[in-house]
Amino acid sequence: ILSLSGNLSDSFPSGDEDNTFTGNVDNEINGNWISAPTGSIHEARLKAKVKRRLRKNSSRDSGRGDSLSDTGDVVRSVVPPTSPKGKLLNRRSRMGKGRGLPKKGGAGGKGVWGTPGQVYDEDKVDVKDPNYDAEQENCVYETVVLPLDEETFEKTVTPIVQEYFEHGDANEVAELLAELNLGSMRGDVPMLAVSLALEAKASHRELTSCLLSELCGCVLTAADVEASFHKLLKELPDLVLDTPGAPQMLGQFIARAVADNILPKSFIDGYKGRVDCEYARAALDRAAVLLRMSRWTGLRIDSLWGSGGGQRPVNQLIKEVNLLLKEYLLSGDTVEAERCLRELEVPHFHHEFVYEAVIMVLESKGNRTLQMILQLLKSLCASTVITVDQLRRGFERVYVDMADLSIDVPCAYSLLEKFVEQSFDTGVIDKKLRDLCPCRGRKRFISEGDGGRLKLSSY
Repeated sequence: ILSLSGNLSDSFPSGDEDNTFTGNVDNEINGNWISAPTGSIHEARLKAKVKRRLRKNSSRDSGRGDSLSDTGDVVRSVVPPTSPKGKLLNRRSRMGKGRGLPKKGGAGGKGVWGTPGQVYDEDKVDVKDPNYDAEQENCVYETVVLPLDEETFEKTVTPIVQEYFEHGDANEVAELLAELNLGSMRGDVPMLAVSLALEAKASHRELTSCLLSELCGCVLTAADVEASFHKLLKELPDLVLDTPGAPQMLGQFIARAVADNILPKSFIDGYKGRVDCEYARAALDRAAVLLRMSRWTGLRIDSLWGSGGGQRPVNQLIKEVNLLLKEYLLSGDTVEAERCLRELEVPHFHHEFVYEAVIMVLESKGNRTLQMILQLLKSLCASTVITVDQLRRGFERVYVDMADLSIDVPCAYSLLEKFVEQSFDTGVIDKKLRDLCPCRGRKRFISEGDGGRLKLSSY
């Protein structure tokens, strides 16, 4: 410190502040202590300023290879700049060794499971592993399905039975039930199916009887079926509230089950003298009567419910339609005719009903039949039992067959025109269907073969 003060006192002449340093002194430039003469201090400051500017712009300036000359000027390098990102993407060795092949033979990198074609063997169990358990070597893991409770059972099985009423495939129902863990609810499957069938159509009851026969042996046992019918007899007072004819229908189910050998013959005899409920007594009496009739008169219990809907042959459906129309012409009960038509369960075959009705009008040649058929068609169309498409198809079939019908009924064309016109006036058919009605061409009154005589009657 003393030497520095001595140098400073010698280096500062009075009145000359510009030449502050005349000798070698220690100065700090950008944090570095340098020893420089007075003339080179200014050059060092310029160089430091240029360096700071280069470091500040190095991230966005492309001149990373710039350097400074001895005079302080910026000298640009001829070598193009390189990006550190490019070095990272380069997969070749940075040590200058190797043949430029991928690392690890192509088995390395993200998302790579090994070299192409490599087959991994099963891992061998290490006996010396502290987590090794000898009891787990022969374990078999299976999916555990929890048993259904009462609420879950009804929510799960009810849609299966209702879908069966639509497709009629008992094998599909058996497969769906086999996937469920019914547990103690297995015996309630026949009970649920019969309860749903009591509120359904006759064809659905026939499908239910077939379903019980198919399920017994593969999904259900005879004991399950017998237990279900015992429960149904006990719950008959509640079933009658929703279905008044439940005792008779349940008796038919019991008789059908005995005939199909899924219910023992001693089932009915076991209740003799031990039945207090009048509904259960009526069901058992109905079953006993049907079984005696099948044994004595040859009654076929397997067709007790009848064949439903489109499963019946066409000839049988045509006979039932004709019988329905004849009964209507005798009674004149439109409501009963509508109910019988619904029970046929053949909405796709209603065009045959319209066709047969129009044919009856043409063959009767009377105004009473025409008015009754017209009233029936109007009622069925208003209640949408017969759709517009089925009605149109029925009339069009009559139009096509008029050439053959006129042979048996000579005045068929005039009767058809009268019926079609009145149907249009009452709103049964539309104008387009009325205009399609065929009309017989006008016959000449005088022909050459008649010798010029006038024909008094024409049609």
